[in-house]
Amino acid sequence: MSDEFKPRLGSPGDRGRSAAKRYGARIKRAAKRLAKPKRKTRFSGERIGRGSAAARMAQMRGSPFAKFRMRRVIVKTHIARAGKGIGRAAFRAHVKYIQRDGVDRANDNGEREGGELYNRDREKLDDKDFLARSEHDPHQFRIIFSPEDGEQIGDLKAFTREVMEQAEKDLGTKLDWVAVDHWNTGHPHTHVVIRGRDAMGRDLVIAREYLTQGLRARAQEIALERLGPRRDLEIAKAQAREMDAECFTGIDRGLASLARGDTLEIAPASGAAGNFERTLRLRRLKFLESLGLAGKFGASKWRLANGWEECLRKKAIERDIIRSIAAAAGRVIAARDVAVFAGGASEKIIGRVAASAPDDEMRDTRYLIVEDGNGKFWRVAAGVTPPGALPAQGAIVELRKREARPLASDRAIAHIAQLNRGVYSDALHEADDPSASKAFIEAHKRRLEALRRAGLVMRDEDGTWRIGEGYLERAAHYEAARGGGAHVDVKSWIDLDAQIGARAPVWLDDADETDFGERGLGADIAAARTRRAAFLKREGLWSEEAGGIAPEAREKLAAEELESAAAKEARRTGKTYLAMTANVPFEGVYERPVDLGQGRFALIVRAKEFTLVPWRPGLERIRGRQALLRRKPNSISWTFDSTRGIGR
Repeated sequence: MSDEFKPRLGSPGDRGRSAAKRYGARIKRAAKRLAKPKRKTRFSGERIGRGSAAARMAQMRGSPFAKFRMRRVIVKTHIARAGKGIGRAAFRAHVKYIQRDGVDRANDNGEREGGELYNRDREKLDDKDFLARSEHDPHQFRIIFSPEDGEQIGDLKAFTREVMEQAEKDLGTKLDWVAVDHWNTGHPHTHVVIRGRDAMGRDLVIAREYLTQGLRARAQEIALERLGPRRDLEIAKAQAREMDAECFTGIDRGLASLARGDTLEIAPASGAAGNFERTLRLRRLKFLESLGLAGKFGASKWRLANGWEECLRKKAIERDIIRSIAAAAGRVIAARDVAVFAGGASEKIIGRVAASAPDDEMRDTRYLIVEDGNGKFWRVAAGVTPPGALPAQGAIVELRKREARPLASDRAIAHIAQLNRGVYSDALHEADDPSASKAFIEAHKRRLEALRRAGLVMRDEDGTWRIGEGYLERAAHYEAARGGGAHVDVKSWIDLDAQIGARAPVWLDDADETDFGERGLGADIAAARTRRAAFLKREGLWSEEAGGIAPEAREKLAAEELESAAAKEARRTGKTYLAMTANVPFEGVYERPVDLGQGRFALIVRAKEFTLVPWRPGLERIRGRQALLRRKPNSISWTFDSTRGIGR
């Protein structure tokens, strides 16, 4: 009997397959939700311009030495554009400042070096020719070369010339440049200024890749050729110097890369190199612990304080400030004797300028160091200021909180926006004020563009601007912050010693030494007042009733001082002095300021005559330019020729 069982097999299957599919689908959906949305790649233009190929070749080019043996050179670059800030006056200001800030040093032969302009083939240049050629350039390249081993390189001029020669080869054009060596910091460095025109007079466009990477690679190669690779002893000494440095160091970068959040673990190491590096990190952490920026927990774990990197960077800035104050004061200064004046520390401070220094060397922002009557030093942000507008060392100034006030252009913008539901445009401006010129409206748009970059207004695609509520308040606070939060009022442009023997009304005549302390500036003011009184009595200018110069004699003495200054200038130049009179215009070039006891005056010259008129800060932006002056009952009106590139 045949009763065989014959199974009928179907196709191979997996009972769990459907579940796996469902789970896989869920994973894909979750991944899709978490994935960053695909966006169109934004064109950066970093490879457009000269030097893009050279920059890429520099990155690809190998080296026979390990990276840690390469010579390091810090290269900072900035492109200053003529249409921003104070315009082309900033070009002249930067060249003046890098010469003023370029403290020199004595070389091995006892000769002074540094602080003077040079270029590829000339020493001790006068900046006039370079500035004249740069007059109509669209932009200016500013570069700082700071070799880590600058002291060993020695001749920074030869190093800079070699780097710039290589840059010309990479860019395929001759460059018109000047440079200044600075020896006023712990690391010697060189400022280079390159015109924004190539050898053919066309706009010079340098690829961002070359400015940020290629130029540094070339400088490091040249430093390596001059000094050879870094030896073990040099590397060890450099790292050892960083262990107790109050700044952000290379060891700190290693610690930051090891950290997970705010904690890191220093694990045991093997080998001589590993143990040396571990020792460096542990000693650095011990130093950070003494500053309150790190703490140990567990056997080998450390916790870093919040914002420890930024704190170290601030300490480096403070150290440089204290160093510059000590150099100006000629004595040791403690950190407790230095503070930042932001307007909130005190309502008003009268003090003496101890020094001025760059806040950002690339963008020409400055700060003043002011000593008050009690011997305390205040750091005051001065913003972007032309060289001649800052008071010199020894000048007497008053510091006040800068009031937050909107500009006249801000009020006009707010008025038009209020009439148009919070929207501003050039068409709406023209409709509201038909007499407004195109240049006047463009100035308002430039103001809005600056506020847009600060995130205070929004611009739509059609070119209209959304102003929003509270615009005037936001614009006022922006303007106050841009000026550093402090207002500096110069009480005397000349120092105390010059005021003592001045036959003119000076600040000392009205100063009350009881308002100041008994040390530092306070003691100097008291002594100067005594000597001033003795001088006035000898000259027959003392009035017992007034306790100084009689009020009726002040105006006469001021006029005599102005005439004396004019006579001195006439002897120097051979020109004739013409005092400004009502309804008689005077056209000439603003040459420079003249500091007198009664205040500062502007020297205006022409072919055979000159005049002296009260100075104002805005004149420094048009120094060397033509101006038309007219005397009004209580002021002087200025008209500048806009066709010659002079601002109003």
